[in-house]
Amino acid sequence: MTTNQAYRCEPDFLIAPGETLLETIETMNITQAELAKRMGRPLKTINGIIKGNTAITPETALQLERVLGIPYGFWMNLENNYRETLKKEQEKLKLQESVKWLKNFPLKQMIKMGWIEKKDTEVGQIEELLRFFKVASIKAWDDIWQTNVAFRKSPAFKANPYAISAWLRKGEIIASELNCSPFNKEKFKSSLEKIRSLTLATNPEIFIPELTKICSNCGVAVIFLPELDGCRASGATKWLNNNTPMILLSVRHKTNDHLWFTFFHEAGHILYHGKKMTFVEGLKGIDNQKKEEEANTFSADFLIPKREYSQLIETKPSKAEVISFSKRIGIAPGIVVGRLQKDHKIPYSYYNDLKIRYIWNNK
Repeated sequence: MTTNQAYRCEPDFLIAPGETLLETIETMNITQAELAKRMGRPLKTINGIIKGNTAITPETALQLERVLGIPYGFWMNLENNYRETLKKEQEKLKLQESVKWLKNFPLKQMIKMGWIEKKDTEVGQIEELLRFFKVASIKAWDDIWQTNVAFRKSPAFKANPYAISAWLRKGEIIASELNCSPFNKEKFKSSLEKIRSLTLATNPEIFIPELTKICSNCGVAVIFLPELDGCRASGATKWLNNNTPMILLSVRHKTNDHLWFTFFHEAGHILYHGKKMTFVEGLKGIDNQKKEEEANTFSADFLIPKREYSQLIETKPSKAEVISFSKRIGIAPGIVVGRLQKDHKIPYSYYNDLKIRYIWNNK
C-alpha cells in the first residue's frame, strides 16, 4: 500500500487536525520545532495547529504533504470536517437555548397533518421547523413573521400568532405548487360576477374546483386549508410575490354566508390594498382597521348591491320575501339572511334554515 492510498479516507467523526498531526510527527520521530523548520513556518503556527487554535490552510496542507508525504486532500478534509462539525455542535447548543420558541407551535397537530416530520430531539425539531419556514435561524423567523399584522398585540388578541404563522406558511407551500397565470387585476375583478354565481352551489366539492380554476386563470391562488389549534382565522390574504396573491380560507366556515363573505372580503384586499400587507381575518384587535372596514364594505356590497339591499330593509322582510329577493339578484338566500342578521334587521334566530351548512372533511 502506498502512502497516498493509506490517507485517502475521509473522516466521518470529529477529529481535531492538530491531534492527528501530533500523532503523526511523534510516530515519525519529528519534533514540532523540526517540522516548523522543514515547512518554513514559525513554531508558534505549528503549535497553534496542534492545540486547535490555528486552522490548516491550503498552503499549510500543501507543505504538510511535501514534508510528511501525507496528501494535501487528507489534511484539508480533516480540517473541513472538523470545522463543519464544530460549527454544527455550536449551532446545536444555540438552538438548545431556543426550546421555549419551539413550544409556542401546535407541533403534535402539525406532525399529525403531515406538515412537518417528528424528530427525536428538541434541537432536531427546531431544525425541522426552521426548514418548514425556509429560514436559517429563529432571528430570521422573527424578522419575517413578527412583522405580520396578525402578530400585533392588543388586550383582545387571543389567537396564537405562532399557529397563524404556520397556517400561513403551509398555505404558501401549497400555493407555490399551483400553476397560476400572472396576476391580472382587471380580469380578476371582472371574474367576480361569475364567482358570485357560485354561491348558488350547495356542495363544496362542486364549487371549490370551479372557484380555484377561475381565480388561478386570473393569477390568484385560492387555498382551502384547515386551521391549526389556536389559529382562529377565517381567511387571509398574502402576496407570494409581485405576480401572485394568495387567498387562504380555513374550514371554520359553518355556513355559506360566512364562507362567501370571507372570500369577497379577501378579494377586496387584493384589489384595493396593495402587495405589502398580510391580512388575517377573524381576529380581534388587529391594526389597519380602516382597510378591514373597506374590505367588509366591498364584500357586503358586491354580494348584495347597496340599492337593492336598501329596498329590502325598508320593512322587516318575511322568509318568502328573502327567498324572492335572493332569486331576483341571483344569490343564495342564506347569504341574504346572514347580512340581515349581522345588520340586526332580523334576529339571529330567524330563517337559519335558508343557510347552507357545510361539513368539512378536515381530519
